Amino acid sequence: MDVNAALADASTVPFWLDSEHRPEPLPPLNHDCEAELVIVGGGFTGLWTALQAKERDPERHVVVLEANTIGWAASGRNGGFCAATLTHGYDNGESHLPQENERLAALGRENLEAIEAAVAKYSMDVEFERTGELDVATEDYQVPELRAAHDPEAGFIFYDQQELAQIVKSPTYKGALWDSREVAMVNPAKLCWELLRVIRELGVEVYEDTKVTDVSDRKTSMQVTTQVTSGTTTPSGTHASGSHASSGASRVTAERVALATNVFPSLLKRASLHTVPVYDYALMTEPLDDEQLESIGWNGRQGIGDCANRFHYYRLSADNRILFGGWDAVYHYGRQVSWKYDQRPETFETLAEHFFDTFPQLEGVKFTHKWGGPIDTCSRFFSFFTTAYGNKVAMAAGFTGLGVGASRFAGTVMLDLLSGQDTELTQLEMVQKMPLPFPPEPVAWLGIKMTTNALIKADGNEGRRGPLLKALDAVGMGFDS
Repeated sequence: MDVNAALADASTVPFWLDSEHRPEPLPPLNHDCEAELVIVGGGFTGLWTALQAKERDPERHVVVLEANTIGWAASGRNGGFCAATLTHGYDNGESHLPQENERLAALGRENLEAIEAAVAKYSMDVEFERTGELDVATEDYQVPELRAAHDPEAGFIFYDQQELAQIVKSPTYKGALWDSREVAMVNPAKLCWELLRVIRELGVEVYEDTKVTDVSDRKTSMQVTTQVTSGTTTPSGTHASGSHASSGASRVTAERVALATNVFPSLLKRASLHTVPVYDYALMTEPLDDEQLESIGWNGRQGIGDCANRFHYYRLSADNRILFGGWDAVYHYGRQVSWKYDQRPETFETLAEHFFDTFPQLEGVKFTHKWGGPIDTCSRFFSFFTTAYGNKVAMAAGFTGLGVGASRFAGTVMLDLLSGQDTELTQLEMVQKMPLPFPPEPVAWLGIKMTTNALIKADGNEGRRGPLLKALDAVGMGFDS
């Protein structure tokens, strides 16, 4: 298969954002004002925080400030896997927070139920499908662990190679575990835009092209300083991150501030070393016709992820395209975040090759979109929280690719923290304990490079973890999904 021909006409705009449903831009903040709650960041975390703030107190004056456009970053360009897990998998939670892992698993299930309920309550058109996810073995050594996790009463169903071939047809599959209850598929950009619609209907003020440059304490309140931004337009139709032209500083006096900037540099110095941006990439095919769909099966429309450290994730869209992403996770020296890294031809070619290895019966299918973006990664691989200025400011970050679902929970936690009240969530070790920070450069770059190489080596050694990965496990920086 000529992968270059399959990629030749692919747009560089993220598929989900390349839509007629994209709302008209909102004006920037160009005047001083007051608010009870200011939310910095217009992705999933900020939007869910705004919605829940208004649900708790419909009269609360809430302002959302977004430096670009709503949902333009990770929230609008991910795979759309909305998972119940808050800890990037049960095993990873057990490794980091064993004393409360069971409770976190239950809270995650409650959170997914709440997302589904909100979609129904507010009639959100987000292409929500609670189909679950197939964790697929592509090597023989991966099968026993999946088989051992078979627990139909809990919704985990193992399929051997022959059974799986009746569900999704790929010559690479050795077996799979279907998590039938705890993952839903969504259109992530539509979820952002529908959340935007709902919060505006509830009275939330939302300003785009408004970059927050400083958050400072004014004893009885907080002062949020902003600048109107405009600048270079990227291939995805958004402003070039880090290259904004700025004008017109404004200030918002706020009782409370929620920081939902995730992958971007923290406005709190104490959290500046706790995340690194890691770039992930994806392809989207043209819509499949009936014959092509029949050739692969997949009638259950589950999300799919394979078991290796360097894994792929893929799913069907509402119009029967296949999104195929993952494999490479690229860190750029100095924690750099730039739209220039959104395109990586060598990764797209690799993904295309792997796609046709997975589904050779789809030879001739073209890719219509190719894109990438940064993931906010922390050393425990799930979100963390911190507060500042006497609990007048709360922050959540570090979702490490699980933010579609966990972002709503993060909003719940931040609102509890800002309330000043002790709640079950504020007392969680997950909330009170920060992950280990990443070291400064050049140690961070070298360490991430060495860890990536060690993970690749483990994949080639039947999953056996070498000395470096074992050492990271021992100090609490290991990952077991």
